[in-house]
Amino acid sequence: MTSKISRPVSDYLLMILVLFQGLSGIGGGIGLLLDPTGASMNIPLRWLEGSPFQTYLIPGVVLFTVLGLFPLACFVGLLKRSRMAWFGALLLAVALIIWILVEILVIGYQTQPPLQAVYGAVGALMLLLVLLPSVKQFYAHEQQDQQ
Repeated sequence: MTSKISRPVSDYLLMILVLFQGLSGIGGGIGLLLDPTGASMNIPLRWLEGSPFQTYLIPGVVLFTVLGLFPLACFVGLLKRSRMAWFGALLLAVALIIWILVEILVIGYQTQPPLQAVYGAVGALMLLLVLLPSVKQFYAHEQQDQQ
């Protein structure tokens, strides 16, 4: 008989951040899909100068799927204590950090609103949480505890 490992507080924090990212990605993605000019979200098209994009349509699709739907799927998996969801949260954290870094390289660092700083911090904190030994151990025991 295996002993049950209780969910660490750090995992609850990870789940909150994953859910926050998912909901934010859905909201931002829908906004860019409905108005690829970015005008309704006060995002100037001039920020895309020098990028491969003429509008925010493709970034909106990526935001909606990779940083919206995927995190929501990860959240559900984390609730169910799925090892794959732990790996998904790791991928999500890395994807969010890369997204922010590429965004800064393409459009420059924007301080108003400070979304790059906020979401960069969310990505970094998710990465830290997902790699904590207590969180890794919790998901490593998935198979044993479910038998």
